[in-house]
Amino acid sequence: MLDGIDVDYDGLIPNNVGLADDARVKKALETWHPGYIDWWKDMGPEGFQDALVYLRTAVSVDPKGWAKFGFVKMPDYKWGVLLAPAVEGRTIPFGKHKGEPVWQEVPGEYRAMLRRLLVIQGDTEPASVEQQRHLGATAPSLYDLRNLFQVNVEEGRHLWAMVYLLQKYFGTQGREEAEELLNRRSGHQDNPRMLGAFNERTPDWLSFFMFTTFTDRDGKMQLAALAQSGFDPLSRTCRFMLTEEAHHMFVGETGVARIVERTCQAMNAAGISDPHDVAAVRALGVIDLPLIQRKINLHYSLTLDLFGNEISTNAANAFNAGIKGRYREDKLAGDHQLLDETYPVLRCVDGQIVEQQVPALSALNMRLRDDFIADAAGGVGRWSKVIEKAGIDFRLTLPHQAHNRHIGEFAGIEVDPAGAVLSAEAWAARRDEFLPTAGDAAFILGLMQPVHAVGAYASWIAPPKMGIDGKPGDFEYVRIEE
Repeated sequence: MLDGIDVDYDGLIPNNVGLADDARVKKALETWHPGYIDWWKDMGPEGFQDALVYLRTAVSVDPKGWAKFGFVKMPDYKWGVLLAPAVEGRTIPFGKHKGEPVWQEVPGEYRAMLRRLLVIQGDTEPASVEQQRHLGATAPSLYDLRNLFQVNVEEGRHLWAMVYLLQKYFGTQGREEAEELLNRRSGHQDNPRMLGAFNERTPDWLSFFMFTTFTDRDGKMQLAALAQSGFDPLSRTCRFMLTEEAHHMFVGETGVARIVERTCQAMNAAGISDPHDVAAVRALGVIDLPLIQRKINLHYSLTLDLFGNEISTNAANAFNAGIKGRYREDKLAGDHQLLDETYPVLRCVDGQIVEQQVPALSALNMRLRDDFIADAAGGVGRWSKVIEKAGIDFRLTLPHQAHNRHIGEFAGIEVDPAGAVLSAEAWAARRDEFLPTAGDAAFILGLMQPVHAVGAYASWIAPPKMGIDGKPGDFEYVRIEE
């Protein structure tokens, strides 16, 4: 059943959008496919292209049972184009077109706006694969290696999702944008990815877990806002992508929790009660809790920058047009047009952080960021409960949203994690208290030794509570040819 539940696996590109009956788009995607495979082999997981990996593959868009598991080589993975089922009678839920039937084609006046949103979202997907391509060489277990590769192939599928929309609805311009998505490179001096956080290196597994905890959570918020779109193909695309994004955050949040758990176990076994006795803790071959806090400070602040300026005309225009809503717009009260509403925004005024009421339409980035902060706080709180359960006096927290910011209202000031504004001199003197140092990075890298024995785990991370797909702890999730 096309445009519904079942996925057509007969052709080169698995899909539930009727490609077999859409010769133009089918040809465009099949023409794009070889370049994608070349990109994957060039910039995908290094050293593991021939390994058999126990991956899940979407076989339907039914949230109750949409995937099957099996061993596959990553270049042979069944990427495809999958949309959530259409909602009969759906209307635009917000903005000046509220209540009108959703669009199945791109409205001419919003063409440039929509294309820009698709390209930015699409650009983040291959970027994260590129950032993570070297991590396989230092995987702490086969379980974690498999999770990395699952995240990678699903980021690749998310790229396919955006490319399909570009190819189908934007003609020549869409095809050109699709090609450019394969040409940019994370961190490249001359042709980098579009957003700053996606040009940062991901050199170690703690960074990977932080990235999937925080940056993929930003992805969740952005996709959830786009899932409200009046452009129905985008809404349906993002609704399905959200089911995959949830796994990425699971990998990150449980990964950090397992690191915290292992550190606490080692400290208790060694009789170390002071988490600030860093030398003694590190001598145990685990990552000290203050360093984990500094990594939270870094990755959280980098992710906050992805939300853009607190006051944004572009965000207001996208909402008013019915293109991009708020997080869970369909669950919110109010008139969904925001013409007379205000929203509290933190701003920097005369070197101080103050709260001001501003038009709600202008503060949509801030609103989405606040939703992200509340969501992220829950994850960090669960990490702290692991420490509390171990009887160690330490708490992990989110830093103040003005801390270490480079975009928006707080880009021009220095703020400590508690929210105190610092002079440039004070910041320079105390910076290493707040953010990871070169010594921290070297210590973490020193721990990053691969563990490929079945059922074994590196010294710095605890095993998971359960395996993938009900498999036992000693399951061979990745079959590596030596």
